[in-house]
Amino acid sequence: MSLQLVCHSTLTRAQQSQLQGLELSPEQQAFAGDVHSALYLLNNGQNFAIRGFVLLVDQRPVAFLLLKRPPYLPPWADENSATLHAFMVDQRQQGKGYGKACLQALPAAAKQAWPELAQLMLSVDLDNLQALALYRRQGWEACGHGYRGRSGHELRMRLPIAP
Repeated sequence: MSLQLVCHSTLTRAQQSQLQGLELSPEQQAFAGDVHSALYLLNNGQNFAIRGFVLLVDQRPVAFLLLKRPPYLPPWADENSATLHAFMVDQRQQGKGYGKACLQALPAAAKQAWPELAQLMLSVDLDNLQALALYRRQGWEACGHGYRGRSGHELRMRLPIAP
């Protein structure tokens, strides 16, 4: 089995079509949104400041995420960071370690896109226990509050990136 985190812009037409077929449960959509909205944002943003990344398993998309840089950083983010958004793993592919694989490959992919990057940041709903546990297991650290969520402020987390 081949796993690879690639920039969305490198996908073939067939892979782009497969990506649009990513399925999320209603619970996941409440936290991550849907792939169509994320792709709309990606395709309408300034290419240098918003990047999409796709996890390919045997050349087939199974997960997607967005990274944002200035001028699209949320107000809670540090200027020297990229923020993680719309992180989603196809519900038919969950439980296979693909979320972990994305997070493990993400620092190198982000650093390749933006060499000056010092850290990754995200804001996660405190009710999203699965995501919180995954981020913590991958070394993300709590660093304050992020967006205002459904039950108070979300937890802001960061992951330093080695130079």
